[in-house]
Amino acid sequence: MSGAESAEGAPTMIEEIYVVAFEGDERHHVLDYATEQAKKSGARLHILHVLEWSPYAFLTPEELEERHGRRKDELARAHSAIMGPALQRVAAADVSAEGEIRYGQVVELVCDTAEKLGASMIFVGRAGGNALGARIFGSVPLGLAQAATVPTVIVP
Repeated sequence: MSGAESAEGAPTMIEEIYVVAFEGDERHHVLDYATEQAKKSGARLHILHVLEWSPYAFLTPEELEERHGRRKDELARAHSAIMGPALQRVAAADVSAEGEIRYGQVVELVCDTAEKLGASMIFVGRAGGNALGARIFGSVPLGLAQAATVPTVIVP
């Protein structure tokens, strides 16, 4: 925690915020690890799930309307299948948390969120999948390690 002074000149404690880049895949254990660390330090969690979504300016109005409907369905599914259970799990550990689902590029949005919230740390799960693909195209953990302005913990 970082200290500050109150109006009376006495030191006050400012609550730390940890951003958790959460895919919803528990094999990474990132949520449990971030929860443990928040509990030890008294920090609160901001759980961020990013749905990658790129705009298509060349679609017809009908296609755009259909796509908007699919986006709403995916958002509802992410709330019920990913964010709701994640928030319940953290609350059961008696840690303060809030959740957010955003659309766009993961690294950019996680860094932006951490900056806007004044977060002191980012937690992200190690990406699985094809190692060759990760070397060629990069990965979220690698991108965060390079772009984040606060310490980034990569959880296996």
